Amino acid sequence: MDKPNRKQDALNYHSKGRPGKIQVVPTKPTNSQRDLTMAYSPGVAEPCLRIADNVDDVYKYTAKGNLVAVISNGTAVLGLGNIGPEASKPVMEGKGLLFKIYADIDVFDLEINAKTVDEFVTIVKALEPTFGGINLEDISAPTCFEIERRLKAEMKIPVMHDDQHGTAIISGAALMNACEIQGKKLDKIKMVINGAGAAAVSCTKIYLALGVKKENLVMFDINGLITPHRTDLDEMRLQFATDRKDIETLSDAMKGADVFIGLSAGNVVTPDMLRAMAKNPIVFAMANPEPEIAYDIAVTSRKDLIIATGRSDFPNQVNNVLGFPYIFRGALDVRASAINEEMKLAAIHAIAGIAKKPVPEAVNLAYNARNLKFGRDYIIPKPMDQRLITEVSSAVAKAAIDSGVARLIITDWDAYTEELRSKIGPDDKLLRNITNTAKNNPKRVVFADADNYKILRAAQIVKDEGIATPILLGDVEKIKQIIKETELEFGEVEILDPHLGTKRSEEYAQFYFKKRQRRGVTLFEARQVMTDSNYYGACMVQFGEADALISGLSKNYADTVKPALQIIGTEKGVRRVAGMYMMITQKGPVFFGDTTVNVNPTVEELVDITVLIERSVKQFNINPRVAILSYSNFGSNAGPIPEKTREAVQILHEKYPDMIVDGDMQANFALNAGLLADNFPFSTLKGRAANTLIFPNLESGNIAYKLLQEIGSAEAVGPILLGLKKPVHVLQLDSSVREIVNMVTIAVVDAQEKADK
Repeated sequence: MDKPNRKQDALNYHSKGRPGKIQVVPTKPTNSQRDLTMAYSPGVAEPCLRIADNVDDVYKYTAKGNLVAVISNGTAVLGLGNIGPEASKPVMEGKGLLFKIYADIDVFDLEINAKTVDEFVTIVKALEPTFGGINLEDISAPTCFEIERRLKAEMKIPVMHDDQHGTAIISGAALMNACEIQGKKLDKIKMVINGAGAAAVSCTKIYLALGVKKENLVMFDINGLITPHRTDLDEMRLQFATDRKDIETLSDAMKGADVFIGLSAGNVVTPDMLRAMAKNPIVFAMANPEPEIAYDIAVTSRKDLIIATGRSDFPNQVNNVLGFPYIFRGALDVRASAINEEMKLAAIHAIAGIAKKPVPEAVNLAYNARNLKFGRDYIIPKPMDQRLITEVSSAVAKAAIDSGVARLIITDWDAYTEELRSKIGPDDKLLRNITNTAKNNPKRVVFADADNYKILRAAQIVKDEGIATPILLGDVEKIKQIIKETELEFGEVEILDPHLGTKRSEEYAQFYFKKRQRRGVTLFEARQVMTDSNYYGACMVQFGEADALISGLSKNYADTVKPALQIIGTEKGVRRVAGMYMMITQKGPVFFGDTTVNVNPTVEELVDITVLIERSVKQFNINPRVAILSYSNFGSNAGPIPEKTREAVQILHEKYPDMIVDGDMQANFALNAGLLADNFPFSTLKGRAANTLIFPNLESGNIAYKLLQEIGSAEAVGPILLGLKKPVHVLQLDSSVREIVNMVTIAVVDAQEKADK
């Protein structure tokens, strides 16, 4: 049973701020009266008349070509059953979110009060002029089969019921690759399918299309083996009936089977059933949240096994997000009139093919893997693999053209691939990658301000999410009281109060005294200092009792950085620390430095800061393009700041010839590639916008990131403290829970990097 605060978290996520998860955003200027007369009356009449003359111009003048309807009647919502159309809306909004962030497809979610096939089909058919495609979702069987069949026959835009076909497509790709690894032929394998709902039926049809023989498979539903003698079955399930006399139970069917497909319920398969399967078995236990057999039990029962589940915490996750965004992307881009079998099979082969290719380093980093490669634990790509949009969408588009359902013909496939890459988008994919990296190797993080609700809430989140193991410093009774009053649930968690002293306090004080005794610190003062959570937490990191320190929520920046510098010190070769913000903007991540530490750096200090920040950006698997900013463009103005920045750039060009860096330049030229190329074609940024901005002093950097955060709607992740031997990260005063979680995630990845070194 979920704890109350977990449920409340989900409710808060959906309700706080603007309710829901999606909104309509204008794509044209709306700032002037002229803009509004163009957007509506009288200017809007012109595209209306063009479309009236030629209906296909609706794709030219409106959003139809990139607009999908996610439609449900709420009769089979997740594992919740028939809860009604209104209750299905959060799920449909979520599906729309995935379309947008993975394939830049816009979505209107439509929850309709239509129970019968005729009602549903009539409503959806009438929507055809609005949408470029229809994604059906969470509709109960068997009506979902007839609804999809009729809509596909009666509409001239792509229609797909993802509950049926999404799992089928992804598991089909996984099956092909698993059979190849296990040395099995699709037309020879003996298959057991447990479950006979919409997904199971569609999966089975796909497997047959891939080469599995009907006589070699058996299917079970909740009432047992599907045979032609049963009277409780519809035609959809009867087509998979078997006459075999040697099978009555699932246990019987598993004997000698090559493949088990589970789309049913958790824990219905036993280790003995697994051990009875043929050599080198394949098990797809796709029930959620509990697979048909637990992953750990399965892999200890059979060493020659390949197993896939629907869960992200195990290898080989069968996740529909590998398919539906890119299938619709390809279908929309050629204005396909349908999503046919050829397009689905093309998606299967493309997904399977990606897994066989060398894995990009960005994917390895996202999943904290050294070297992901095709094999038992990697039979399908990871959701963060950016090759999915280019390879799957292109394969689907080609199949649509070849099968005759495309109304646009792509001739320049290289240009189309580049267009697809541009749709990967400037959202928070970087943060998701960093979070995945943190989860793959969580670290111990000590919180110096733990007698604060927001810190405790963030600490619980990172613990629950598997990002970090929290250690809490502060007033023990106050911390426990907050946990009790707010119904937080930590389970076992270490809580220490440095002010009262701990078993390590004297050891830490002696260490600090020896380091600072020639800086005027007495042993008495060292003992007093160790009652401060910042000093005590820094010592925990220094002594290996924790891997990272998070502090600063209620103290100024200098008071938090000072203990870290005195106790931990800087990395080898680093002469000064610096502060960096990662700004998640609509144009992608942009890194700002120095925004928190160095007030008015000299030329040499500016060089050091740039080197430190450029190196740090690379750790996020981003190729830094650095602009050193001023109020001048390449000598257009005189003054101490332009002169300082120009000199710093000259030194950087001489000492670090491989670094992509330029300046002095104004911020608009740094961020506008076209403007830069037109006016300063000689720039070493080579016509590409900068993604790393170095400010000439702290005030300009601090002002810039705060303005962008408040007015530009950018998410600020930071300040990220750079240059220390071990990870210490300082929060903004009064950070939100989300901001604290982001900083902890950065701290964990920082600790991983430093541990590797």
